[in-house]
Amino acid sequence: MAEDINRISAVEVAMRRTPRHLFLPGVPMRQAYADETVAAKTDAHGTSISAPSQPRIVAMMLEQLAVRPGQRVMEVGAGTGYNAALLAAIVGDAGRVVTIDVDEDLVEKARKHLAAADVTNVDVVHGDGALGYAKGAPYDRIIATVGAHEAPTAWLKQLSAGGRLVVPLRLRGAASRSIIFERSDGGWRDQGSELAVFTPLRGIGDDAGRLVSLTPEQDVILQVHNDQDVDAAALAGVLETERRKIWTDVFFPPMVPYEWMDLWLACRLDNAIMRMNVQPTAVERGVVTPMFGWGAMATTRGADLAYLTTRPTPARPDGSRLYEVGVIGHGPAGRDLAHHVSAEIRTWNATYRSRRVCFGIPDAPVEPDPTVGRFVLARSHHPITVTWE
Repeated sequence: MAEDINRISAVEVAMRRTPRHLFLPGVPMRQAYADETVAAKTDAHGTSISAPSQPRIVAMMLEQLAVRPGQRVMEVGAGTGYNAALLAAIVGDAGRVVTIDVDEDLVEKARKHLAAADVTNVDVVHGDGALGYAKGAPYDRIIATVGAHEAPTAWLKQLSAGGRLVVPLRLRGAASRSIIFERSDGGWRDQGSELAVFTPLRGIGDDAGRLVSLTPEQDVILQVHNDQDVDAAALAGVLETERRKIWTDVFFPPMVPYEWMDLWLACRLDNAIMRMNVQPTAVERGVVTPMFGWGAMATTRGADLAYLTTRPTPARPDGSRLYEVGVIGHGPAGRDLAHHVSAEIRTWNATYRSRRVCFGIPDAPVEPDPTVGRFVLARSHHPITVTWE
């Protein structure tokens, strides 16, 4: 029986009708349509600087954008051109899409891919995405498919009245969310957000970080961002020092994300949480016992390190389990740092866990008040408020 096309979203219709493999030439068909990231370009060190997102993330952000037929859309981060093709399918012949990329080679490839897919309502522009594209403004929708540390003034100015911006903002440390912003009295207020991490914007809005290895084998590595202070020399051998483990009495059901606890720690800790990526070899050697297969969130203070872990509770009568959050500290004052992190986790659990988190870009300065869950994240032009309401 034919499926009723009216029962599925415009995003799903676009994804079903747009041949993703044409935007990933040379990639095996199965991989082209798998729900995984595919590297499109790497730098001289092998680090990915352009990669089409997982189809699931692509769909999530397009649903956030809520594009309508006939609208004008600007996309920052052309990549392969696939996302622009999806936008073009949604806006239709009466609409227009402008997509921008800082790399000329990616721009040329995106144009070829769009032509191969017979997409004619997309303009691919070579330029710095942080500047937007004033020639095509105003836009009904603007979407960034690269991570940003703030919303550039150009994006906010080039939106039409009643327009919507969707941007993956790196808030502090490793905490990053794809946030929907719309204009409200006194600034921009979020209309929802989802956990998302993207390759960072390059150009004047560059937000590149660095890697710090904690083991000679380079199988435990910290991802350090520009707003974090990590002394690589002081941390040499930190995992060889005594391990101090503290359990928090804070529990999570299986498969429930830790995103809001992580965001609280990102806002509250002097050195915001960062990803500590761990290879299986380090776990096998007993060097670390991280929270997840990929590793854990961590923080540092001078020569000290603290990272998160979990342990299952005994099975309940129905066979289910909860998972208790713990903190492991290393270094001369690693126990103190672990105590500090665990205290913040308990505070979040007792007072803020049930609250909704709201994000804003205010027109006028706002005073932070951590005692009531209001934080102001400093930026060059547009500070971001994070409030537990």
